[in-house]
Amino acid sequence: MVTPLSIVLVRPQKASNLGAVARVAKNFGIGPIMVVEPAVPPAEESHRLAAGADDLLESLVRHRTLIDAVAPCPVVVTTSSLRGRGVGRNLELAELPALLAESGQNGRIAFVFGPERSGLTEDELSRASACLRLPTDPTFPTLNLSHAVAIVLAVARGYSEESPSPREPEDLAAAAEVEGAIAHWDDALDAIDFYDTGHRDRSLRDWRRLVAGRPLTRREVAILRGVANRVLVTLKRSRS
Repeated sequence: MVTPLSIVLVRPQKASNLGAVARVAKNFGIGPIMVVEPAVPPAEESHRLAAGADDLLESLVRHRTLIDAVAPCPVVVTTSSLRGRGVGRNLELAELPALLAESGQNGRIAFVFGPERSGLTEDELSRASACLRLPTDPTFPTLNLSHAVAIVLAVARGYSEESPSPREPEDLAAAAEVEGAIAHWDDALDAIDFYDTGHRDRSLRDWRRLVAGRPLTRREVAILRGVANRVLVTLKRSRS
């Protein structure tokens, strides 16, 4: 069984890259492509570089935020050619097959690629199960968007097609469920004045990386929410 894969392009800026990515996706049997707004619309150059993958350009699935795009996906892998950007679980390309094996057949895996000029933000990187570092020369680290997509899909699909039968899958939580647990903990941390020194956004990003820097099962998410709820209930009782 082939592991279902998704491509998410965050705020792509070049119409040419839309076409080139569509062609790569078609090569590996992946689609539709998801884009996070604001995204450049397909243009004549997009269709020229798509070279037969025009159907993927015409069926782009647009989302307002990255959270919306990956909401149903239990495993979210961001990509970067740079080190030290405050990410949680760093993953080398050679380690990707192990992540796919760990995830089993638990649902769709989203590979997230950032905009051409700036890459993903700290907040976007923090929402990943893992950040995949592409092994480029440190003196010239950034890859063309379509080249990055091709490298990742080649490794991922190669594993999916050649891997043995998966082990009994765990019941992994979708990204939307993990975000719900993080929001619950945000309320709990606020209630105990954890943010009294400021920097709430940064602290919450660090907390997200600490507890959600890997795929989480539904049971683990339920435990996280249960603890947060107990904190809130106990505080309410003590103040009544």
